[in-house]
Amino acid sequence: MLIANPLPLTMKVFKGIIGTLKGSPINKNSYIELLQLLYELFQFAKREGLIALEPHVENPEASSILSKYPSFLQNHHAVDFMCDTLKIVLSGGIPAHDLEELMEIDLDTMHTSELQAPSALNTVSDAFPGLGIVAAVLGVIITMGIIDQPPAIIGLSVAAALVGTFFGILMSYGLVGPLAKNMEHMVNAEGRYMNSIKAALLAFAKGTPAAVAVEYTRRSIAPEDRPTFKETEEATKKR
Repeated sequence: MLIANPLPLTMKVFKGIIGTLKGSPINKNSYIELLQLLYELFQFAKREGLIALEPHVENPEASSILSKYPSFLQNHHAVDFMCDTLKIVLSGGIPAHDLEELMEIDLDTMHTSELQAPSALNTVSDAFPGLGIVAAVLGVIITMGIIDQPPAIIGLSVAAALVGTFFGILMSYGLVGPLAKNMEHMVNAEGRYMNSIKAALLAFAKGTPAAVAVEYTRRSIAPEDRPTFKETEEATKKR
């Protein structure tokens, strides 16, 4: 891990491992909160004008709207993505298809960067069986040096060699590999969350009503986390 990767990536790997123990923060409730935020933000822009969004996207932590939604504010990638995109919309002069291409570039770059950590951990997982074989070969070498000893002593040495192989395979397929896969699932969940924001921002840039833009977001959510139409309607009416 330390030899193959730069230090910042190694730190991301360990943060990702801790994240798998905590579980993904993205779930149905966080999506409902996102839908509420988008609806309120778009309604505010329609009522007050686009220029009124500027202080909210320039300083989201101090925004009277965004500060109501802590699960969104804690996701720094989502905050930066949404605010930077809205700044482009506020500047004007960008067609919807160009805005979509710009967001896709941003999301692809972000997703590729986030996948580096599980990929690095998966490389370590792939190396463990090889290290187990090295341990077994070393055990055989030691055994050959005591070949004239009683069978009980030789058997103990051979057993120690096999333990090295067992440990390497167990760590690879029983622990490190599954951890890497779990991290990958969390990255993909984050990617789906970001794509939901993209769908809403693109619909908003095209001038669709707030409720329709929110519906674009809802339809882009995976079925297991997607709120129903009624749940979405009730949640947005609260705002």
